[in-house]
Amino acid sequence: MDIEQIEGYVEQIIYKNEENGYTVLSLVEDIEELTCVGYFDDINEGEYLKAEAKIKTHHTYGEQYQIQSYQIAMPTNVKAIEKYLSSGIIKGIGPSLAKKIVTKFKKDTFRIIEEEPERLAEIKGITEKKARSIAEIFEEKREMRQAMLFLQDYKISTNLGIKIYKAYGDKLYQIIQTNPYQLAEDIEGIGFKLADEIAFKLGIDSHADFRVQSGINYLLNQSGLEGHTYLPKEMLIQKAIDLLQVPVPSIENTLINMQINKQLIQKDIQGQTVVYALMYHYMELSIARKLFDLNETYQVTHEEHIQNKIKEIEKDTNIQLDQVQKKAVKEAAENGIFVITGGPGTGKTTTINTIIEYFKSEGLEVLLAAPTGRAAKRMTETTGYEAQTIHRLLEITYSSDGNQSGLRFEKNEDNPLEADVIIIDEMSMVDINIMHHLLKAIMPGTRLILVGDVNQLPSVGPGNILKDIINSDKLKVIKLTKIFRQAIQSTIVVNAHKINEGQNIELNNKSKDFFYIKRFHPDRILEEMKTLVKDRLPKFSGHNIFNGIQILTPMRKGIIGTQLLNNEIQEIVNPKSKDKQEKEYRQVIFREGDKIMQIKNNYQMVWQIKNKLNYVIEEGTGIYNGDMGLIQEINHYSEKVTVLFEDGKQVAYEFNQLDELELAYSITIHKSQGSEYPIIIIPILNGPSMLLNRNLLYTAVTRAKKYVILIGDDKTIQKMIQNEREARRYSSLQIRIKELYEQMEQ
Repeated sequence: MDIEQIEGYVEQIIYKNEENGYTVLSLVEDIEELTCVGYFDDINEGEYLKAEAKIKTHHTYGEQYQIQSYQIAMPTNVKAIEKYLSSGIIKGIGPSLAKKIVTKFKKDTFRIIEEEPERLAEIKGITEKKARSIAEIFEEKREMRQAMLFLQDYKISTNLGIKIYKAYGDKLYQIIQTNPYQLAEDIEGIGFKLADEIAFKLGIDSHADFRVQSGINYLLNQSGLEGHTYLPKEMLIQKAIDLLQVPVPSIENTLINMQINKQLIQKDIQGQTVVYALMYHYMELSIARKLFDLNETYQVTHEEHIQNKIKEIEKDTNIQLDQVQKKAVKEAAENGIFVITGGPGTGKTTTINTIIEYFKSEGLEVLLAAPTGRAAKRMTETTGYEAQTIHRLLEITYSSDGNQSGLRFEKNEDNPLEADVIIIDEMSMVDINIMHHLLKAIMPGTRLILVGDVNQLPSVGPGNILKDIINSDKLKVIKLTKIFRQAIQSTIVVNAHKINEGQNIELNNKSKDFFYIKRFHPDRILEEMKTLVKDRLPKFSGHNIFNGIQILTPMRKGIIGTQLLNNEIQEIVNPKSKDKQEKEYRQVIFREGDKIMQIKNNYQMVWQIKNKLNYVIEEGTGIYNGDMGLIQEINHYSEKVTVLFEDGKQVAYEFNQLDELELAYSITIHKSQGSEYPIIIIPILNGPSMLLNRNLLYTAVTRAKKYVILIGDDKTIQKMIQNEREARRYSSLQIRIKELYEQMEQ
């Protein structure tokens, strides 16, 4: 579609979404009326619009002009001026008053408002005070338009432009022309690279201190997204050289100045200088201190009391604990902080259930939580007690005030959690930020029990919390290693432990739940997966891709990567149909009936839960990374996609929010953390050794409840088992814990 230049007066605003600015309007160009759609900040009837647009024929609404970019000029003819003032853009002026003003001043109306506003008082119904107010609002609107035009020159979108204007007002010109990197520091959505492009256009010195400082902040923030809480100084300097193209002395001087100004922390760790973003350094210190404060020793009446309680619980629940599990119950009763780790089939669930029953029998209040909705649901099912997400436990909300926006934790040191015991499952998924705020909301006197498999992949966010706590050797930890008789009957469980221990696994298909299909070419793997998903597995198991089968892949790119796989599987399980609406967004086709996943936390997203009669029975905010659901409806008129998530939450996404969703017929192994599926299919071919490692395969296999199907190269599978190499994660919580205990001991 070619870009066309169009201009004309806004005749009518047909539809406008106040939240995101999506607008349908009619534009009068000469005598022709055009239907235009696009995202506008502050468009009003009567305004003169100059725009670039693409023509597209909508199957229901006919020919439309999709606005790509636009500029607003003030209307010049009398009819348009009256329509503009009647639109309500100027508070206090309605249609009747607008007509009186234009009748008196005609084409001179805008000049009068700008230069001689006192003359408005000549009109009946306008006082001098009201005249001044009209002039002030008119000037504010004019200034905002000028700012938007100025920012468009730097390829800044309207939505970001509004944020900038609201943050800085008329100071934005000075800030952008003297230090555009301040935008990256202050405005959410503007990163270093966009600020750097603006600086380049302005001819700002590439060696300027504020540029180097902004680049270092960017690199430290990026390292957080990669899971690190710090970077070795030498590594940071090399990354800064590559990014900024400036000499080492310039970077080192900036690092010193940033430390003096308390913008980062440099420390020595085992003879190596490292650099922290300030936030992560203080979070590690805070977590270490809170763990120390919570780790009280509780005097239980006597050993016999606990053992008798355990016997009662074993009898009531018809279970039999081994000695290690019994020790875990005792340690949980006697310690403020207690960690339980172990692989599948080692009795974590049985142990936790016994611990819960023990504390309940003592009259103590127990809270259960997990990092994701899926993990919390599974915890509820296995314990019989309600578990919730950590987000919900801490009552996380998102506050926004102009450009000042961020998370708010309603549960904190001033409003702590009311419980005697808090048990957190799937701790390998918990990052430094969530752990920091969780501990802030727990008061001394509350026991905290952390449960997880330390051999799983680490959290997506920064930190290595579970592993660091265990490796500190300062807190009570029980490692469950015995595989129980019932679990031994599962080849999935047995093979998971073999993988974890570096032992090769049998791929002879003699198992009832662990299968291998040998294929060496990616095209053959793809065809095999399509056959499995469409025909063989549904007939064999009764499950389909929408209710139990999940493809887990190590990568996003390539023939067996999620991006291509999702397109291929979509075409066989939810093909194009005249009965199904679809929307293409950034080269992804979303179709009614598609299986999707939320890929980022959105704390502001409004959801509803409805009953069978379609009445809303519950509503709230917050949809989180990893939540999965189905597309119920795509509405091209309102530009919304309605998704029903697995937990019953219904959410309406604007079209411009579709970057938060992905097709989920295939997901990465990283995205599967905390989830279980009846059947998983894992395609495996040769690739980077850093990616194809032991704990990636271990994590994938332990996601399955009933069946595992590996498809690919058996040699690569065995190589993965032998490859202990994991991507290095720079975190120092274990050092902080050790330091604190050593200080206290001295």
